[in-house]
Amino acid sequence: MKKVFYLKTCGTNRKIMAGLDLTSWELREIKSNPISEVELEKMHQITQSYEALFSKKSTQIKARGIEVKNLKENDFKKLILEHYSFLKRPVFVTDKEIFIGNEKDNLEKLYRFFGI
Repeated sequence: MKKVFYLKTCGTNRKIMAGLDLTSWELREIKSNPISEVELEKMHQITQSYEALFSKKSTQIKARGIEVKNLKENDFKKLILEHYSFLKRPVFVTDKEIFIGNEKDNLEKLYRFFGI
C-alpha cells in the first residue's frame, strides 16, 4: 500500500507533492473523500498516537473552542474522523512507514525515502 492523504486547496501540500514521483501512489483528497476509521487505524498502528496525526493548526479548533491540551487519545481520533481539517497533512503511508505533515525533519525523511 502506498497512499497520500492531502488537501488539494493547500499550497503547501501541492508544493511537497509536486517534487515527488507519485505515479505508483494512490492519491486521496481528504475533503472530497474523508479518511475512514479503518485507514486511521492503520496509521495509528504505525504511529501509536492519534495526537501525532492531529493538526493543531486546524481552523476548527478555534471555531469549536477546543482546548487541545485537555484532549486525550480518543478525542484526537474522534475529531480526525469528524472533520478533514483535523488530519495533519500531507500524510504519506506505506505498509511500514508513515510521513506526517510538513515539518522539516519529516520532509527530510520523506525526501530520503524517495531518494531525493
